[in-house]
Amino acid sequence: MSRVLIPIGDGTEMMDTLYPLFRLAEEGIEAVVAGPAARVYNGVAHEIPPNAMVPWDITQERPSYHIQAAVAFRDVEPEAYSGLFLSGGRAPEYLRYDEELLRITRHFLDADKPIAVVCHGIEILAAAGGLKGGRKAATVAKCELDVTQFGGVYVNEACVADGNIVSARTWHDYGSAFFKVFIGKLRDG
Repeated sequence: MSRVLIPIGDGTEMMDTLYPLFRLAEEGIEAVVAGPAARVYNGVAHEIPPNAMVPWDITQERPSYHIQAAVAFRDVEPEAYSGLFLSGGRAPEYLRYDEELLRITRHFLDADKPIAVVCHGIEILAAAGGLKGGRKAATVAKCELDVTQFGGVYVNEACVADGNIVSARTWHDYGSAFFKVFIGKLRDG
């Protein structure tokens, strides 16, 4: 059975995280949640309110579900995993500084294993050097600089595949080919 690592932290976007957790399980792929420590994390929901009295031009953050990390980053042996799923939310803003997570991410880059990334998860991939050399990636529009300033090419599409990296803008793109392409790369690997 394939195993996919899903790194999270406080402020992880729950739609970005829970859907892949269950979608991968439907395919017989074990998804393992990891965090800075093996503990329960606070998830959030990010959405632009559709009927706000005062309009929002950026997502509003609200508390969401909690999720348990089964393993701490320092204890992850990336060789035991066939893929990596980098979800979004606010968590990647600080997780991108975690040396253990960067070690893990670089393993998947160096070993050319499948990496799926959505929304702010691109911040982790960028910090690990995964966009150098003009790698193409999608992300939420407000993270375009996280792609271009780290040597990548921003593409405003629902699903972008560049080598072992499959990216989407937000969870709203999960209905595209995103999971089909990522799961296909896991099966081919």
